[in-house]
Amino acid sequence: MLTTLSPSHWSSPRFSARWWPVFLRNLLVWKKLAIPSLVGNIAEPLMWLVAFGYGMGALVGQVSVASPHGTVAVPYILFLASGSICMSAMNAASFEALYSAFSRMHVQKTWDGIMNAPVSLDDVVLAEMLWAGFKALFSVCAIMVVMLALGISHSPKLLLAIPVLLGAGIAFSCIALVFNALAQGYDFFTYYFTLFLTPMMFLSGVFFPREQLPDLVRQISDWLPLTNAVELVRPLFMDQWPERAWLHGLVLAVYAVGAFWIALALTRKRFAK
Repeated sequence: MLTTLSPSHWSSPRFSARWWPVFLRNLLVWKKLAIPSLVGNIAEPLMWLVAFGYGMGALVGQVSVASPHGTVAVPYILFLASGSICMSAMNAASFEALYSAFSRMHVQKTWDGIMNAPVSLDDVVLAEMLWAGFKALFSVCAIMVVMLALGISHSPKLLLAIPVLLGAGIAFSCIALVFNALAQGYDFFTYYFTLFLTPMMFLSGVFFPREQLPDLVRQISDWLPLTNAVELVRPLFMDQWPERAWLHGLVLAVYAVGAFWIALALTRKRFAK
């Protein structure tokens, strides 16, 4: 698929301020169904948190976690909460950049209508990417409020988790837009969730420490985007500073930039037909 792209498809992105009305359009549409959307996005992660955090947490008790001060024991529910909120950012951004974006692009032909105005495809794709990231941020902020109400963590460093989760949402929205550009129908997205997102959930330290993984699998998981998001957010929940924060941030940035460039090239090819 990538080898059939012409050099023009890979040319540098050409952005303008016209991405903003597209972003605002998506926001205005979402506001009409904001409450059901938020409830739907936060219900599943909260069920994971209650079922595993309080249910399995009563059996597990505490989990040993590596920190700059050595290995420390933390309550399992805190361990799970710090991982599941990153998973929520991943899922919310992915759903928006897949199902909703595909509906606007292919089913409803909204993108075609927008491009009848002086708005380029590059601006539309940029707006979709940013909108998916910010929609994920709305969801994780709602989840974080519930976690604070439950007393899982009261660390003031949690404020720094907000830009990290936004960055994670943007990275996953960029990856999802690659599959959006390739899809011919909604069923195609099953491969993405089954073969990519679901294994990542279990390899990135969301539910159990990655130290339990075989060495080779752990080395692979070191470079997964969800792993690097969790490595940034979990210490903040523990009122600590992440180790090698620059490296984890760099990995997320590389995924975002690389995936967006591929997604844009594939989308250009699709609309050039």
